[in-house]
Amino acid sequence: MDYDFKTKLAAERERVEDLFEYEGCKVGRGTYGHVYKAKRKDGKDEKEYALKQIEGTGISMSACREIALLRELKHPNVIALQKVFLSHSDRKVWLLFDYAEHDLWHIIKFHRASKANKKPMQLPRGMVKSLLYQILDGIHYLHANWVLHRDLKPANILVMGEGPERGRVKIADMGFARLFNSPLKPLADLDPVVVTFWYRAPELLLGARHYTKAIDIWAIGCIFAELLTSEPIFHCRQEDIKTSNPFHHDQLDRIFSVMGFPADKDWEDIRKMPEYPTLQKDFRRTTYANSSLIKYMEKHKVKPDSKVFLLLQKLLTMDPTKRITSEQALQDPYFLEDPLPTTDVFAGCQIPYPKREFLNEDEPEEKTEKNQTQQHQQTTGQAQAQNQQQTAAQQAPSQQSSAQTNGTAGATGATTAALQHGQDQGPPNKKPRIGPSGASSGTGVLQSDYQVRHNDRDCPSQGSNRQPSDYKANSQLLSHDCPINESIIIISCSRLSFLDSISCMSSCA
Repeated sequence: MDYDFKTKLAAERERVEDLFEYEGCKVGRGTYGHVYKAKRKDGKDEKEYALKQIEGTGISMSACREIALLRELKHPNVIALQKVFLSHSDRKVWLLFDYAEHDLWHIIKFHRASKANKKPMQLPRGMVKSLLYQILDGIHYLHANWVLHRDLKPANILVMGEGPERGRVKIADMGFARLFNSPLKPLADLDPVVVTFWYRAPELLLGARHYTKAIDIWAIGCIFAELLTSEPIFHCRQEDIKTSNPFHHDQLDRIFSVMGFPADKDWEDIRKMPEYPTLQKDFRRTTYANSSLIKYMEKHKVKPDSKVFLLLQKLLTMDPTKRITSEQALQDPYFLEDPLPTTDVFAGCQIPYPKREFLNEDEPEEKTEKNQTQQHQQTTGQAQAQNQQQTAAQQAPSQQSSAQTNGTAGATGATTAALQHGQDQGPPNKKPRIGPSGASSGTGVLQSDYQVRHNDRDCPSQGSNRQPSDYKANSQLLSHDCPINESIIIISCSRLSFLDSISCMSSCA
């Protein structure tokens, strides 16, 4: 490599620790690495940033792919990569993003905990609509640009806090994303370690080799149902799954328990699925004769003739060829009835959602199915403990004291923690370290202010009268004549030194 070029690169290298204050401000941890809340040391701006440190040394193929995609994607509902930093000493890779105070995982967890406290508080329906619309808008942009996300779940849907983009949805974590024109290997073959089963489409669980955009739509349907009920619709008890086999009996059983077993007329190509013989052997159609999405949602007070349910039904269609597309979903009548979706999902909302907590360096916060299963069981156990205490108090008042001392001490502790959560407005069993978010400050619902030209990155004008039916994919699309070439990035990473190759890549916009 040219000596002058290497000298220039060395002079331009900036160290994260010299530019940002982030020590002791870890807000997330997962299989990818660590996320820190950061501020600039030089005080040039008061913005809050998110610093994502990639786990391990060097750069993985997943991180390489994420960087390449994020440098190209530009949309208000897709997280924007500000800069890539490289540590010359320990070869760590840091990604700089705008800081998002909330995500759907924490928001839904907040509402689920309110149920355990016997003070159920559903997400406001206007907020649910705005969240769904923005998620669909971001995914439509990705799909229009030949990108599949492939790992949509509440933890990867961020929501901005106070600031110019208050209440804006940001789709994050592009590590699993793929281009349409890239060779699409089965997801389990690529990442057989920790994968997200609750939001995976049935065709993936049945071993589909050539899946489509429909897998993202199914995941959005799962998220939509979870926003409406505060519970994962296809919750399945399971440990961390480490397998290359896409077929998962318990997860399919949960889907069929909610949706019913698919009839041949509803999914004609199911017989072509690689795991169909296993499905025939392990399942009986009659077992799920009384199951349906209608019955499940009626339990959560969602009427089967409502526009909410009709859209959910289209998103959770078993046959991927019949599943609604993101563009069709954006035109759905659900978005045309009041309240209309808004740019600020918190508009008119008075719920004080807690800010993110700082974690200890050794404290994990992996938002996996195992973690969510434990929390789901915990909140369920809290509710059951309260019911048991009330029953015991009614049936045997004289024995209540000894019963609590001998048999329900643990349950009482859990219940106390849940009640404390209701008072502190923080997650159960954790003391809030940061005050409540300004999301509750409350501004009037902006009149259909989300239906604006998406190539304008600034906040939309409040006077806009565009309707959802006017939606066009008018965001600046990637050039289809010159798509992102992942192979070039891979080759450059192997031939050049680590720092030089990534410096080149991160400087190419």
